Amino acid sequence: MEVKLFYKTQRDLANSVNQIVDAYWCSDISEDDFIRHVSAIYLNNSNKIIKQNGFTTILKQQCGKRRLDVIERILKLNGFIHDTQSTG
Repeated sequence: MEVKLFYKTQRDLANSVNQIVDAYWCSDISEDDFIRHVSAIYLNNSNKIIKQNGFTTILKQQCGKRRLDVIERILKLNGFIHDTQSTG
């Protein structure tokens, strides 16, 4: 699976996040690749993912709670966000 590092819009980024999470849930990509993709996307597009200590409205609408729960857990495990931040 090929993933861009930089996204023009939040909608493009949300579509990519959906594809990555769905591929992981279908066992099309490994857990290590999944974590690596999510981390790379966040490092290069953090301003399109989180604003005011929460996921952006577009991401919430396009990705849904279950996908964002998984993304949030990866970001917390890798130290990108802290447990005190409420991203939901």
